[in-house]
Amino acid sequence: MNGLATRPENFVCENGEKAPLPFSQAEYDRRLALLRARMEARGVTAVLFTSMHNIAYYSGFLYCAFGRPFGCVVTAERCTTISANIDAGQPWRRSHGDNIIYTDWKRDNFWRTAAGLLKGHARIGIEGDHMTLAARSALETVIGTAEIVDIAADVMALRMIKSAEEIALIREGARIADIGGAAIRDAIGEDAREIDIAMAGRDAMELAIAEAFPDAEYRDSWVWFQSGLNTDGAHNPVTARRLRKGDILSLNAFPMISGYYTALERTLFLGAPDAASLKLWETNVAAHELGMSLIRPGISCAAICAEVNRFLAEAGVLQYRSFGYGHSFGLLSHYYGREAGLELREDIETVLEPGMVISMEPMLFVPEGTPGAGGYREHDILVVGKDGAEDITGFPYGPAHNIITG
Repeated sequence: MNGLATRPENFVCENGEKAPLPFSQAEYDRRLALLRARMEARGVTAVLFTSMHNIAYYSGFLYCAFGRPFGCVVTAERCTTISANIDAGQPWRRSHGDNIIYTDWKRDNFWRTAAGLLKGHARIGIEGDHMTLAARSALETVIGTAEIVDIAADVMALRMIKSAEEIALIREGARIADIGGAAIRDAIGEDAREIDIAMAGRDAMELAIAEAFPDAEYRDSWVWFQSGLNTDGAHNPVTARRLRKGDILSLNAFPMISGYYTALERTLFLGAPDAASLKLWETNVAAHELGMSLIRPGISCAAICAEVNRFLAEAGVLQYRSFGYGHSFGLLSHYYGREAGLELREDIETVLEPGMVISMEPMLFVPEGTPGAGGYREHDILVVGKDGAEDITGFPYGPAHNIITG
């Protein structure tokens, strides 16, 4: 007999002891209780999560896909992560609830394993904004006549309001971003390469994360440090370009703590900016300060956007606005997760509430050949409270602080 035919499709491996998670057991129980209440309201008795952010939000386990599917099934009684055999016992150690491992001896073992956990459930929730057409087809094949319901918007709304534990972690992230910003600023000098400056900031943040969170897993912190023409896009990668006197600079520090992203972004100049650059910079700083003053409970994202648009239009620079003015913070990163319902854009009517965490980050992009060419961006993180909002970013902004003369 072929030995492969006798190998299991899945198994349980509780290897070692459970590891400390980013949050308390009570916090994960709280999240699951809210989810189950929403499931009951939607008539859903089981949910299959497939995204990194929702699996981590409800279980604590942040997977590394590397071409393999991962999942988490939540029912009224259990929360079970589904992981690939290549990761052995680590997913169980890092999961709040149970874990089951699928093997790759036979195609679609992941889906058969998921089907086993979903058996008997007639109405199953999925993330419609994450599940591909191929994945949905595979799910439909293994669950038969069960109805599939998209609950992505429901869980996104639940994630928008941060708990006290989440806000405490986000505060630490903002503090560590400031540490990275200081290291970046200290590394700036004529003829220095973008890559070397970026590494200085990243190393400082990773060391600070390890000191503050000794039980965590460390991955994904990064820096985008851009200069000159490279500042035109917010997400332009680092290069080996060497800095020159007169350069506009963009500092972007992103510490990652257990899947939670925070950010610090600042405009700087190497040497005194010319008059056109200084005026644009000061205008963007004024827009930044206006935007921060507007963040409070009871105002909509669209209303904040309208006010900042009005200011920039009166200043004659609205045509240089590059993107929306801010977004939520929490369990997200540059390659997974986004609470799209909490972004400062014209088409988002979400009303701010206490417990939301949002950035203010106006950016002006002025093309080459135009006086003051470059990308101007400031970024602070604000926690919405009962009466207003608290800015938890400490690194200074503006020409009074960020013209590098050395």
